[in-house]
Amino acid sequence: MSYEVLARKWRPRQFSELVGQEHVVRALSNALDNDRLHHAYLFTGTRGVGKTTLARIFAKSLNCEQGVSATPCGECNSCRELDEGRFVDLLEVDAASRTKVDQTRELLENVPYAPARGRYKVYLIDEVHMFSDSSFNALLKTLEEPPPHVKFLLATTDPQKVPMTVLSRCLQFGLKRLTPDQISGQLQQILESERLEFDAAALPLLAAGADGSMRDGLSLLDQAIAFGGGRIGEEDVRTMLGVVSRDAVMALLEALAQGDAGRLLSAVEALSESGPDYGAILAELLRLLHRIALLQLVPDAPAGDEPEASSVRALSSQLSPEDVQLFYEIGVQGQRNLPFAPDPRGGLEMILLRMLAFRPDLPASGGVDTRNVQQAARPSPEKQAAPAAPPAETTAKPTAADAPAAAEIPTTGRSLDDWAEVVGRLKLGGIAAQLAAHSLLGQWKDGELTLNLDPGQQTLCTRVAVERLEAAVSEYLGQPVKLRVETVEPEQETPAQRHSRERAEQLRQAQDRLASDPLVRAASEKLGGRLIPETVVPGD
Repeated sequence: MSYEVLARKWRPRQFSELVGQEHVVRALSNALDNDRLHHAYLFTGTRGVGKTTLARIFAKSLNCEQGVSATPCGECNSCRELDEGRFVDLLEVDAASRTKVDQTRELLENVPYAPARGRYKVYLIDEVHMFSDSSFNALLKTLEEPPPHVKFLLATTDPQKVPMTVLSRCLQFGLKRLTPDQISGQLQQILESERLEFDAAALPLLAAGADGSMRDGLSLLDQAIAFGGGRIGEEDVRTMLGVVSRDAVMALLEALAQGDAGRLLSAVEALSESGPDYGAILAELLRLLHRIALLQLVPDAPAGDEPEASSVRALSSQLSPEDVQLFYEIGVQGQRNLPFAPDPRGGLEMILLRMLAFRPDLPASGGVDTRNVQQAARPSPEKQAAPAAPPAETTAKPTAADAPAAAEIPTTGRSLDDWAEVVGRLKLGGIAAQLAAHSLLGQWKDGELTLNLDPGQQTLCTRVAVERLEAAVSEYLGQPVKLRVETVEPEQETPAQRHSRERAEQLRQAQDRLASDPLVRAASEKLGGRLIPETVVPGD
């Protein structure tokens, strides 16, 4: 007996066997059980999600000898003939091979005649969007007023190409793309029924390769069985699909987390030895970044299958949310540009190096910090002369420097009295820098420093931001500091408010100087011009 491919052997024969299309099954089952049948149905969706299968089960439900119902018996002659594809009153047509209007008219000539074998004559037209305009016109009148013994079941992957005149005469059902979990679950059930040995980690790879199509998933499963000699192994599937090892992609992420450009390029070198698809490597990297972002914002979210889960959780604590979002955005943009790179490997390397180059705050130890080059060319903040303070207004709000000093802190010669100045010297970026700028000094007690955060900025108080600020303050003071953040209405200006006030004063002064400038005044009087305040930018 010849081998039957899995996609045909395991084609669903009952509505209950369909995977992932519950919304369509429910509507059709209710229509069949309550005798509320329309004369034309249109099933839309991507390839391999069950459009034709659903139509065949519907035709079997209509013609079962036990009566019209959502649960055909599967044992009567009509059901068996439908399952075997030889039911005379089911006319399956591939519209791609019958595009001419004469062929459509020939097809519809027998519509007025009663069914020869079953209760209904069913026309199943697949890929109906391939019909020509003339063929659609020939179908319209029959589709609008067919005889009571005829049902039309249309299927298409491109409903936009179907004329509105046809769409308006059909009940339309959109079939969903299947999720990887749904596909891998069905593959596992089939493998267990076939008594084949498999690695559980191989099924998600096949499901991802199926890209939402159950038929593609079953075809890949057939290919994997042949490739592995009857056993589905993870490494065999990776080799067959050209999917890179999870450990190799994880090495890229770890190098990014450490800011180590040399290690990053070495990891790419190791990957290149197997001649991989560099676009697939980037896609896998983005998938891991997505899972890390979920874990950072939703700690209870599943991290994935072991042993990958532990590595993902570890990276979620090493990378800041800002870095994860930045890496993801650069990676998505890189996917668009990768096909235009002179060399795919070089394109991937540039995308990864761009992630490091634009990273706002690299770790202090390890890796290549591009900001060190810039800092070496200019004096450190401690050696720079303090900029001249703008003239104080008599109505100015008290600054953080005017506030009572916090309790004395035993440090190595450094003080936190002027918190605004300290914030400018801390090596911070992103949310951690904003958290410091919108806070004021609180108390120092038993090695714990309290910061009072402006209630309007409480969204800045994330775990990662507090940890980064705590580490920066500890480094600045030269001793371990335990940081606690409380939400308190500020009695003085926070560093951010102070900066905004000073900036506004600088802007006002710049506008006044421009308005009083003789050249500007002469141009305004002679040319009828005017100064637009919004365009004035004060110099630093």
